[in-house]
Amino acid sequence: MLATPLASRASSMVASVQQAADPIKGRVVDEKGAALPGVNVIVKGTSNGAQTDAEGRYSIKAPADATLVFSFVGSKPQEVAVAGRGTVDITLQPDTKELADVVVVGYGTQRKADLTSSVASVKEESFIKGATKDAGQLIQGKVAGLTVVTPSGDPTAGSQILLRGTATLNADSQPLILIDGIPGTLNTVAPEDIESVDVLKDGSAAAIYGTRGTNGVILITTRRPKGNITPTIEYSGYASTQRIARRPEVLTADEYRQKLTEGVSFTDQGGSTDWLKAISQNPLIHVHNLTFRGGTAQTNYLVSGNYRYFEGILQKSDNRTFTGRADVNHSMFDGRVKLNLGILNSDNKYTSTVDGGGFNGYTYRQTLIRNPTAPIYNADGSYAQQFSLFNYENPLSRLYDSDGENSAQNTRLSGSIVWEPINDLQLKALGSNTRYNQLRGYSEDKQHPSSLRDGLNGYASRGTTQVVDKLLELTANYSHSFGEHRLSALAGYSYQDNTAENFYATNYDFPTDVFTYNNIGIGNALRLGRAVQYSDKNTFNLIGFFGRVTYNYKEKYLLLASVRHEASSRLLGADKPWGTFPAVSVGWRINKENFLSSVDFLDDLKFRAGYGVTGTAPGVSFLGVSRLGYGGYFLANGRWVQSLAPISNPNPSLRWEEKHEFNAGLDYSLFKGRVYGTVDYYIRRTQGLLYDYQVPSPPNLFPTTTANVGSLENRGLEVQLNVVPVQTKDFSWTSTFNFSTNKNTLLSLNNDLYQLTNDFFTTGYTGEPIQTYTSRVQVGQKLGNFYGYKVVDVTSDGKWIYESKDGQQVPYDQFTHSEDDKKVLGNGIPKFYGGWNNNFRYKKFDLGVTMRGAFGFQVLNVQRMYYENTGVTQYNRLRSAYDPIFGKAVLNTTMPLEFNSYYIENGAYWKIDNITLGYNFQPNVVKYVKNLRVYVSTLNTFTITGYKGLDPEVNRLGLAPGVDERDKYPTVRTFTAGLNVTF
Repeated sequence: MLATPLASRASSMVASVQQAADPIKGRVVDEKGAALPGVNVIVKGTSNGAQTDAEGRYSIKAPADATLVFSFVGSKPQEVAVAGRGTVDITLQPDTKELADVVVVGYGTQRKADLTSSVASVKEESFIKGATKDAGQLIQGKVAGLTVVTPSGDPTAGSQILLRGTATLNADSQPLILIDGIPGTLNTVAPEDIESVDVLKDGSAAAIYGTRGTNGVILITTRRPKGNITPTIEYSGYASTQRIARRPEVLTADEYRQKLTEGVSFTDQGGSTDWLKAISQNPLIHVHNLTFRGGTAQTNYLVSGNYRYFEGILQKSDNRTFTGRADVNHSMFDGRVKLNLGILNSDNKYTSTVDGGGFNGYTYRQTLIRNPTAPIYNADGSYAQQFSLFNYENPLSRLYDSDGENSAQNTRLSGSIVWEPINDLQLKALGSNTRYNQLRGYSEDKQHPSSLRDGLNGYASRGTTQVVDKLLELTANYSHSFGEHRLSALAGYSYQDNTAENFYATNYDFPTDVFTYNNIGIGNALRLGRAVQYSDKNTFNLIGFFGRVTYNYKEKYLLLASVRHEASSRLLGADKPWGTFPAVSVGWRINKENFLSSVDFLDDLKFRAGYGVTGTAPGVSFLGVSRLGYGGYFLANGRWVQSLAPISNPNPSLRWEEKHEFNAGLDYSLFKGRVYGTVDYYIRRTQGLLYDYQVPSPPNLFPTTTANVGSLENRGLEVQLNVVPVQTKDFSWTSTFNFSTNKNTLLSLNNDLYQLTNDFFTTGYTGEPIQTYTSRVQVGQKLGNFYGYKVVDVTSDGKWIYESKDGQQVPYDQFTHSEDDKKVLGNGIPKFYGGWNNNFRYKKFDLGVTMRGAFGFQVLNVQRMYYENTGVTQYNRLRSAYDPIFGKAVLNTTMPLEFNSYYIENGAYWKIDNITLGYNFQPNVVKYVKNLRVYVSTLNTFTITGYKGLDPEVNRLGLAPGVDERDKYPTVRTFTAGLNVTF
């Protein structure tokens, strides 16, 4: 009789076990239907848990009568009864959306709440709107510590990006750009095809990329197909025109003649010409982007085409690009295997008025110096020339007696496969092949100034470039939750191979102009050995092994640790071609502690601290060993013989530059996300700086040796504050502030083996005819210092008065102009950057205003330096040449052209950069039209500055920043009208 209840109990236990063995599957999405990775799923009352994958899917074993608890930072927790179901799909509602955002990090994604490093994310809705040139301009003024400037209005010029200052002396300072995990440039994809841009700012975030991450990492994510997609067609397009933001105020013909009557030794040639207007145009810009997407959760696709036509403000300057992209996803074996195939192809063409480039800045120079009374044409219709003056040419002739075009095609094939052999483990293989091909041609006919002045009798060149970049990355990622613990581990291997080939040939003395650059062999100069012809090929590779571990305990204590071990062929022959780049960072979500549990207004308060090491390889291969190369010529037996000679000394001790960076930060969110932001402080020190040292020869075979000597430090503060002052049904206002500082110091340039004769070197160049350096790089000082003669006054007759080395005021006639008298005149790198972005919404209207500025720096105004000299009467000049210096006297005509402190100006500015006003029509306002938006915008709208030049936003890269070059293509103001429509 006792057996029956025991049997019954055993049967019940078996049934319970069977119930527990049945897996419950499902998918978790947000309120917009987007997948939520990293959601914790726990069987209520137990420690049994799971976590959603990148597609928001999960699998967990639970009894049929169990209750599942779903929790995700930034979303409201939700409990759902299983009720015997095998599939439980849910939608989590936002609590504090900012914390729930998923950001892209190295080889994966993370919730923003889990970040322990300094990472900034800019989503599509926050991008700069209007005629943006590239991906960099989309996030201009949006990220604290990231400087994005567009110092040129040339349609072929792109953005300059600098993150947390200059970290190297010899190498490129641009961040690593990855598009969907594959190396590229800011122009690889069209701005309209980008979904988000994530910036890995500190060393602990970038160290996973080792030698490529020293200058930071920009991760660009394109728009990609996800889940079930109703077949959709999206079109976005706009048309723009431009105006010169500020014209240089040179003398007009009437003003020129007036100065002639006042005794200035000008020459009146009888005409009246506005030379800048003569080479300008009213440009038309139009951009069109068409996207098709559709498919099921198993197979989906996205195909897009983008056409961009940018016409410049100056004639014969343009840029045309067509980009096509296709992306296909396929899932099989119950989602255990996922395939992705992608192809990206861009075709780019632009007019060339200079050998190998776009618009020739020297032509722009001619428009400024050209006599405004000179005619454009002679009586017979030919271009008026005057070769008696040095470097004085008709700018219209330079444009229209030349012909050139650069065309390039960039094709990227990529694919990935992800296999999930067991729950929580993903194995991934990613491969890509990127091929860039450029063909360029340029010619100058027999009437071009170079032919008439130099007797070239026609000139032509032809060049080709091919760059092939191959990438293979294998990764294994394991993620698992158990109880209040969440762990992930990543291991991977990376191989990148890059090969670049070039060919270039020139010729002159042609029998005819008919063929331009298309029959280069008929010229005589190449046959006589007077023209240039060369080819080269360079290849290098990177091999890396890497790993990372992240750990989360109670959503309160966070840890990240990573390491990358990497070698480059650039260090072949060196004793240590391999480098190891570790990183560790921790996070503490203080608001989760009991002592803050009663603070209702506090959504999140997280302290972060991290340390990471990244590296930089030499820019030239094989510097660890001796190299020979063909260089000059010597005369032997009446023949010129090309010499084979050493081109570098061996340095087996050569190694990576290493940047060691410490970062401490605070993330905060208050009042349900109405106030949130970050604060970061960093110290980054580059050790083993690569520099070319002068060495005695003999015993060395070459006069310089590249060595790792010296160190450089950058430190700064970054603040980001986001506020939602108003949020109602009909009206909302979001305001974002960012502020950053950066201070750099060159700590050393010597060691026991390599010593500089002086503790400084000079760099930068004023151009001819002044021909001197502009900047000095000195140990113990900041990079970017202008260095030259300091003027403090003028005499009553307009002659300079200088400050000598001992601080005395010395008139020009008594000043020695020695190197010892030169001083630091200012610095071309801003101390402070700021931004203030506002977005307003009223019913169907939206308004965005982006503002940004830079402060605490100087600019060398090279145009004033050359065109305010009253003694140079052969050329035109600025009106300001006749302004009294220091309010006392006009510059004396005996003063030579000179680089001195008078032309160094305060460069501080505040720009109202982008204003966009849009209207969103009611969904389905027209049959088959799901969404429709129209907008108007301006770019580079208004600048508040005391700077007298065209634009204080000048080059900030390299070791001689802050020089406003006289040949720089004018910056422009852009006006745009556009629409977005979804069918």
